[in-house]
Amino acid sequence: MLELLMKRRSIRKYKPTAIEQEKIDKLVRAALLSPSSRRINPWEFIVVTDKEVITKLAVAKEHGSSFLNGAPLAIVVVADETKTDVWVEDTSIAGIIIQLAAEDMGLGSCWIQIRKRMHNAERTSEEYVRGLLDMPENIKVASIIAIGYPDEKPESHSEAELMFEKVFINKHGKCYRRDKDG
Repeated sequence: MLELLMKRRSIRKYKPTAIEQEKIDKLVRAALLSPSSRRINPWEFIVVTDKEVITKLAVAKEHGSSFLNGAPLAIVVVADETKTDVWVEDTSIAGIIIQLAAEDMGLGSCWIQIRKRMHNAERTSEEYVRGLLDMPENIKVASIIAIGYPDEKPESHSEAELMFEKVFINKHGKCYRRDKDG
């Protein structure tokens, strides 16, 4: 698992290769296995393979969503906010589960934040996506996960990048030591 986490990077360039249905099915299963507070499962997922819809989703935000245009797959992570007050946390967990499952299958992915972002000066990204995908008002949009075969190869994370200075033991301020010699 740590090796998977070390090599997972945000991918913003994708090969035009379609993703096999078997892999899409596995991504859906992974999403549905996502943990949820009290197992309420407020999350829902909209799997988008239609290039025209993906092109429209790629302009959901003023900045930071255009690379979706090159992805063959988008999974829109949404939730019924009437089911629980922790829908944001539950959808966030589901989003990262999707990304880790994609990485495990040799796919690249990138999180596109939609919640609390703007489509333009007058309209939120959430309103834009909700309208585009015919979603009811109680369904909130957390994110879109762009997925595809990577057409770039960022370096894996290194052990030196790990910020152990941000880890404390027993109370804040008492640094966690990653080695016995401290």
